[in-house]
Amino acid sequence: MLESQDRFYPRVFAIVTAALLAAALFAIVRPFLAAILWSMLLAFLLHPVQRILAARLRGRPTLAAWILTLFTAVVLIAPGPLLAVAFASQARELFGRVQQMVAASGISGASDLLEIPVVSRAIRWAEAVAPVSAEQIQQWLVTGVHAGLQGLVGVSGAFVVGALNALVGLAITLFLLFFFLRDGGQMVATTARLIPLRLERRDELIEHIGAVIRAVVFGSLLTALVQGLLVGIGFQLVGLPSSVVFGAVAAVASLIPMVGTALVWVPAVIVLFLQGHWVAALVLAGWSVAVVSSADNVVRPLFISGRAQISTLPVFLGLLGGVSAFGPIGLVLGPVVLALTLALLRFAGESGRA
Repeated sequence: MLESQDRFYPRVFAIVTAALLAAALFAIVRPFLAAILWSMLLAFLLHPVQRILAARLRGRPTLAAWILTLFTAVVLIAPGPLLAVAFASQARELFGRVQQMVAASGISGASDLLEIPVVSRAIRWAEAVAPVSAEQIQQWLVTGVHAGLQGLVGVSGAFVVGALNALVGLAITLFLLFFFLRDGGQMVATTARLIPLRLERRDELIEHIGAVIRAVVFGSLLTALVQGLLVGIGFQLVGLPSSVVFGAVAAVASLIPMVGTALVWVPAVIVLFLQGHWVAALVLAGWSVAVVSSADNVVRPLFISGRAQISTLPVFLGLLGGVSAFGPIGLVLGPVVLALTLALLRFAGESGRA
C-alpha cells in the first residue's frame, strides 16, 4: 500500500506539472500559432527539395535552407499584394457594373422587378405555392442581391487590409521556416520516438500521414487553384470582366461535389450566347471543357497515391469549417485536420485487422 502511494503522488505531480507547462507553452506560442502552422506546412512540402539541394551542396543543410527560404519569400511576397489589390478593385468594378445595369433597366425599387417577364413569372409561381406575398418576395430578392454584393466588396476590402497586416506574420513564418527546413528531420525523428507503436508501424504511420497531407494540399487544394487560374484565363481570353474575382470563385466552386467550376463558367457561356457573342461563348465553353475540366485528371494523380485518396467532400467541409475556426490558415489546416482524422481512423482499422 505504501509502495503504491509512493508511485501515485510522483505521477500526479508529473502530470500536473506537464499540464501546467503545456498551458504556459500554448499561451506563449498562441500569438504566433498561425505562423508556426504555416511554416511547418511549408517545411513539410519543401522537405524533399531541401534534402536534394543539401546533397547537391555537398551536405550543407544550412545553406540549402537559406536558399529555399529566400525563394519562398520571393514567391509569396511578389504576387500576394498584387492579387489582393486586383481582387478588390475587380470586385468593386463588378459591383459598379451591376449598379449601372440596374439603373439602365429602370429598376428603382422592388416593384419594378415585376416588369421583367422571367422574374414576374417566378414571383407569381412562388406566390401561388407559398404563403407569402409578391411584395415580400421582391423585397427579399432585391435586399439579398444588394447585401450579397455589398458583402463581396466588404470582404475584398478586408482582404486587402489583412494582406497588408500579414507582412509581420509572413516575416515570422519565413524565420521559422528556415529552422524547420534545417532541423525538421531531427524534430520529426524525436517526436516519432514518443509514439507508442512498433518501429515498422510507426514508420508506416508517419509515411501515411505525409501522403495524406500531400494528397490534400496538392491533390485537392492545388488542383482547385489551378482550375481557378484556368477559369480566370478563360474569362480574360473572351473579354469578360472581373477575371480574378470569378477565378477565385471558381477555385472554391471546384471543391463542390458534382458541379465544380461549371457553377461559374456555364452561366458565363449562357450570358455570352444571350448577348449574341457566339464565338466567345463557344471559345469559353471549349476552353472550360477541354482544359479546365481535364486539369483535375492531370494534376491530382501526380501527387496522390492509392491509399492516400481523399474524397472531395471532407476537403470541402474542412475548407468551410477551417476558415470559420482558424481564419486564413484554415484554408489548409481545416481540410488537413479532417483528412488526417479520417486517415488515422482508417489506419487504426487496418492495424486492428493486421
